[in-house]
Amino acid sequence: MRAKLIVLLALAWPAYVAADAIGEVDTVFKFIGPDHKIVVDAHDDPKVAGVTCYVSRAKTGGIKGGLGLAEDKSEASIACRQTGVIVFAKALPQQEEVFNERASLIFKRLRIVRMVDVKRNTLVYLTYSDRVIEGSPQNSISAVPVDRGTPIPLK
Repeated sequence: MRAKLIVLLALAWPAYVAADAIGEVDTVFKFIGPDHKIVVDAHDDPKVAGVTCYVSRAKTGGIKGGLGLAEDKSEASIACRQTGVIVFAKALPQQEEVFNERASLIFKRLRIVRMVDVKRNTLVYLTYSDRVIEGSPQNSISAVPVDRGTPIPLK
């Protein structure tokens, strides 16, 4: 009973909580400011306990990057996995943004959207970046099949 309460409380957190940093690698040395990097973050689905998405993306360094003024590249990769018992606190919409993060000072955001494939009882996660004026078709997708004994509840 206590474990279910903890899971329900964890699922009640807002959808836009910060990601957990897993690691990073330098890709370009910069004399001034931080190096250009590829960072890997973990994003727990706020409404589905037991699912974590790992996203790798470019992080611009240099002076602009160090000051938070640089625009990160649109390329990102995602891999979502079952990391525990899958529990749904409540019914899910067919499609929902579960995370977004700034990729430039004002205009660009990295987004993760969850979609439900009812026929296959699978959660599908899409990551992409968008801009106010012009978005990018660069995207990455991952899927987490859910045991048929646990149907995905839809709104």
